[in-house]
Amino acid sequence: MNAQEPSQFYTGIVAELYAPLRSAVPDPEPYAHFIARSGEPALELGCGDGDPILELRARGIDVEGLDSSGDMLQRCREAARKRGIDVVLHEQPMQTMHLGKRFQSIYLAGPTFTLLPDDKAASETLRRVRDHLLPGGAALIPLFVPPATPREQLGRPRIHTTGDGIETRVTTVSETRDDATRSHTAIMRYERIAPTETVREDRSWLCHWYTQDGFRALATGAALTVAAVLSPDGTLAGPDDQIFVFLLTAPAEP
Repeated sequence: MNAQEPSQFYTGIVAELYAPLRSAVPDPEPYAHFIARSGEPALELGCGDGDPILELRARGIDVEGLDSSGDMLQRCREAARKRGIDVVLHEQPMQTMHLGKRFQSIYLAGPTFTLLPDDKAASETLRRVRDHLLPGGAALIPLFVPPATPREQLGRPRIHTTGDGIETRVTTVSETRDDATRSHTAIMRYERIAPTETVREDRSWLCHWYTQDGFRALATGAALTVAAVLSPDGTLAGPDDQIFVFLLTAPAEP
């Protein structure tokens, strides 16, 4: 089974079950702090179904969102409507985004950048980020090197039961890993089990990771300056860290 583009992966049952089955909800504070330091307006890439962009909009922060999945954006719009929040959303892939405006801050709330399939797509995205930044603007890009799933955990589902007794599950059925191409592909099984019906669908999920030196080269090749490589807690990352955040800046125009 070939890995699917995010615009196809995060649709249907995957979009429906994403929120209840995710392992963690992004903390809005690091992104609020980043925008406060770097400036508005801001753009959240891979905004999905609304975390943390809706919390930031509820605080009055000038931030727009972009995602390639129409299903996820529809869920974001519905969540915004229920909360009485106005939000501007764009349905475009990161690597081809063209919004006709520029931003002081651009960020991803989690390692969504690793869903890009290869270095070519990463380079294209970084060039689009540079083109969408105002002079001296900043971008925050979290990255990680995915660990292999322990063999004993393959086939073990993560389960959530809704208030009306419907059981939802996501299971890593199998995975392959290629260190030479820095790619990790997993077959993910999504299930919704109700008394009258069971829906089950397998999707192929691709993660393409980067070394710190490799991503630094991609960023500088896109005419972005690496201001810092950070740990998730905001301190400087070590050279061998497997979770790290790139803080990039755009050139200041003369």
